[in-house]
Amino acid sequence: MKIKPDPRLLVGFETADDAGVYKISDDTALIQTLDFFTPIVDSPYAFGLIAAANALSDVYAMGGNPMTAMNIVCFPSQDLPESVLQETLAGGLEKIHESGATLVGGHSVEDAEFKYGLSVTGVVHPDRILTNANCKKNDRLILTKPIGTGILATAIKGKLAKQESIRNLVTVTSALNKYAAEIIYRFNPNAATDITGFGLAGHLYEMASASKMQITLFSENVPLIEEVLDFARMGLFPAGAYNNKKFFETGVTTHSGVDAVVADLMFDPQTSGGLLVSLNKANAAPCLNALQDQGIDARIIGEVSSTDSCGRIMIC
Repeated sequence: MKIKPDPRLLVGFETADDAGVYKISDDTALIQTLDFFTPIVDSPYAFGLIAAANALSDVYAMGGNPMTAMNIVCFPSQDLPESVLQETLAGGLEKIHESGATLVGGHSVEDAEFKYGLSVTGVVHPDRILTNANCKKNDRLILTKPIGTGILATAIKGKLAKQESIRNLVTVTSALNKYAAEIIYRFNPNAATDITGFGLAGHLYEMASASKMQITLFSENVPLIEEVLDFARMGLFPAGAYNNKKFFETGVTTHSGVDAVVADLMFDPQTSGGLLVSLNKANAAPCLNALQDQGIDARIIGEVSSTDSCGRIMIC
């Protein structure tokens, strides 16, 4: 598929970034993204919170602020009561309002499987766009949320998760990346992405590949949601984790000393995961302290080791 070139398109398909960015004036560019998926929890309201937070996240990953949102709904009206849809939309609206954006409409279709999400438009100054393609040698990498949502969702489907685990999942996935982003922007990050379906290792590889760098991931530093490691040792990995591992295997190498289960956790597909930010070594510790001071479970989880024309990841 050949896309007609446009000099105003500042970020497009080329680097598998989180959103498209289109310049409309010297001081304003539009960020455009959309995302929707099936429920990962039983509560319709919580599903709305999670799906909206997930869609809004791409705008923060690009360095911008969301301005408008539109609902995307696929709904089996013959199988589910209308109250399920109403509660889901109410949860989504709560996160839209929290982000500072305005709901301007949406579209729904009849579908056998319930799906919900948002199309989001944000704004950013053209000189302050963050992409996944600008990591610098010796940068440190900060992750702003713990991982393990794919495994927890699998445990929930298998009726193995306690209510506390479900609450943890909702808390992590419904948290807006807005607050982490506001802090990170102050420390002049070089590159950013957010962690979603490709898992931590997959999105980190996309960052390494786009930046033409080798990145070392310190697996022991990666924060995990409570109980995730226990569920992982029970084998409760979603199919997407194995698909991710296979898809990225040529660009990701795991050190022999890394626990095999922990290594596989790096490929666990995430829903509404945290921001992954590459920034100068000197700024990393102050940024991390500022994030943690605000109660954000952020960690330094890697470093940009060297240049690499193919882009590679080493899990240590």
